[in-house]
Amino acid sequence: MKEYRKLPPEFYLRDTLTVARELLGKYLVHETPEGRLVCRITETEAYCGPEDKACHSYQKKAPDGRTNVMYREGGYAYIYLIYGMYHCFNVVTCPAGQPEAVLIRSAKPVEGMEIMSRLRRSRKGTIPKEKDLLTGPGKLCTAMAIDKALYGEALWGSRLYLTEGERVPEEQIKTGPRIHVDYAGEDALLPYRFCDVGCAYLSQKI
Repeated sequence: MKEYRKLPPEFYLRDTLTVARELLGKYLVHETPEGRLVCRITETEAYCGPEDKACHSYQKKAPDGRTNVMYREGGYAYIYLIYGMYHCFNVVTCPAGQPEAVLIRSAKPVEGMEIMSRLRRSRKGTIPKEKDLLTGPGKLCTAMAIDKALYGEALWGSRLYLTEGERVPEEQIKTGPRIHVDYAGEDALLPYRFCDVGCAYLSQKI
């Protein structure tokens, strides 16, 4: 079985925009009872704390419910449910007390695609094309079997972790506004979305 080199805890303790950019090309690994699932990250979004109107910790001075893990030191999984049915996976960043995180929006399948396809199968039995398996935060979590049971997981542990992957050339990294955060006013226009435009595995063109 292939060995993957895990990212060290200190990787996550840096500026959130830096981490969001450098997560492109890294591998996300989930060791499930059915087998190992691995994907290569192609799209991220940075959420930069209490002053960022799009961030869940906006204007919050202390942990509150689902944001509790965001106040820990970087390197833990922040997972929440949207629309009552889709999970989103975020990487907590920065030193403890700075509630910031990076949303993993899209990825390319690397290992375990048969399991991913089964997990994404529709009620009618339709299986998405490979490039559509993980292109969107909800799709990614479904295909990677990530749910709230993994909330707070240390991302250098043995179950859900991030590893070195494939370097993305600087000229292939593009930035733009985050998606579906119109409620954030002027902060919705911040160039906090990072994409590897050298591949087709993106939720939306940038």
